[in-house]
Amino acid sequence: MDQTAIRDAATLILIRDGQTAPAVLMGQRGANAAFMPGKFVFPGGAVDPNDASVPVTPLADLDRARLVADSTVSAETLAAAAIREAWEETGQVLGAKGTWPDPPAGWRGFARTGFVPNAAALQFFFRAVTPVGRPRRFDARFFLADAAQLCTDPDDFSGAEDELSHLQWVPLSEARRFNLPFITKVVLAELMVHLKRKGPPASVPFFRNDDEAFLVSRLGGASIL
Repeated sequence: MDQTAIRDAATLILIRDGQTAPAVLMGQRGANAAFMPGKFVFPGGAVDPNDASVPVTPLADLDRARLVADSTVSAETLAAAAIREAWEETGQVLGAKGTWPDPPAGWRGFARTGFVPNAAALQFFFRAVTPVGRPRRFDARFFLADAAQLCTDPDDFSGAEDELSHLQWVPLSEARRFNLPFITKVVLAELMVHLKRKGPPASVPFFRNDDEAFLVSRLGGASIL
């Protein structure tokens, strides 16, 4: 049995021109990265303990209810982690005007921008656990956000850290030509359907990837295989 610890994680899918020429913000992981080397991915990463102590704008009730299902981490913590990771890896700020009296470590640079994390701009969209046998495993929650909600220039990545290279807005129509993880391909397929349908998703896919079966649950819906 795989004994690799599963860490909670959050990912942000930023969408530009969603109803006309949709594109998503992606970058390439380093060739020597321990997790998904060389793959093009959305900004995201593990939840940090300090993500639980930052002020965020309120999530929608539907998203909060889906996020807390089968989870020991608060919805606000997961939302904050997605926004922090996007800021670190792309330099983009998804925030609402606000001041912080004493921001925790890992958030001080974000706080200096004059914004607090804008969880209200997020929509919970997808959840997946890394399959067994991988050197690192994550229980990742994927959030959608419209690039129009960004407080920064969407084409300026000068504030990004060096974890992702080749940051760019990838047209959905061209995304398949990139070197993508399998789960990212699944998420993009769901996204294409979602953009045509509009409105909140009827349910949120949850790829559990447990030891016994590749069970896919739908949070807010029925289980399927």
